[in-house]
Amino acid sequence: MTEKTTFDSNENLGYAIARVEKDSPETVVAKVRLMKALVQTRDPSSKEEDDLSFRRFLRARDLDVEKASAMFLKYLKWRHSFVPNGSISLSEVPNELAQDKMFAQGHDKIGRPITIVFGRNHFQNKDGGLDEFKRMFNPYACSRFVVYGLDKLCASMPPGQEKFVGIAELQGWGYSNSDMRGYGSALSILQDYYPERLGKLFIVHAPYIFMTVWKIIYPFIDNKTKKKIVFVESNKVKSTLLEDIDESQLPEIYGGPLPLVPIQDS
Repeated sequence: MTEKTTFDSNENLGYAIARVEKDSPETVVAKVRLMKALVQTRDPSSKEEDDLSFRRFLRARDLDVEKASAMFLKYLKWRHSFVPNGSISLSEVPNELAQDKMFAQGHDKIGRPITIVFGRNHFQNKDGGLDEFKRMFNPYACSRFVVYGLDKLCASMPPGQEKFVGIAELQGWGYSNSDMRGYGSALSILQDYYPERLGKLFIVHAPYIFMTVWKIIYPFIDNKTKKKIVFVESNKVKSTLLEDIDESQLPEIYGGPLPLVPIQDS
């Protein structure tokens, strides 16, 4: 018998969730229906979200309907506030784009789009005209760029694909690139608002001094994300990447044929 998914009150919904958990080997599909019903009672705008979005949040919370619903409601509130127009425009992130630090080209062997981020090209904005003062020191500048980049990657995913692969290229990275606020913001956005989007992250050419920063960041990375991060030995970069990426899809800088494509042009 199919579980009823229209509820008159949160109390009835809670009872239905309890029944599902207790009485049946419930499927993800049924749990998505329950989650949608719970979320829609608190935020009707969630009706515009597709089932795949709900499923990602559900997986991120180990199929716990109530925890996933709370996470999804937090996401909706953030999205309405932080991206009120539905997307981040180029005019909102000019300084970040000018740093040429994020590129996207090619797909791995299972169709996940590949992005490369150059750590040495990331700096906190500290220069510009007086008319740009507020924008330069806006604590949300980096966050907006992260959202811009993630939205571009998600939009480029082929049908049936929900994840991307990242390559963090840290050759030449130094303390001048150490933006702890920016790193923390990017991590929070990825984990809290884009759950189950990261498929794998290769960290390549990491200098010894980077590990000082890594030790500070690491405790804030959730366990699911930690399992997706791979530190690559400098003398095994190409061979390691080839385990997941066909040579025809490798960027030129790693011995493949593909030129780097700036994220805004991807």
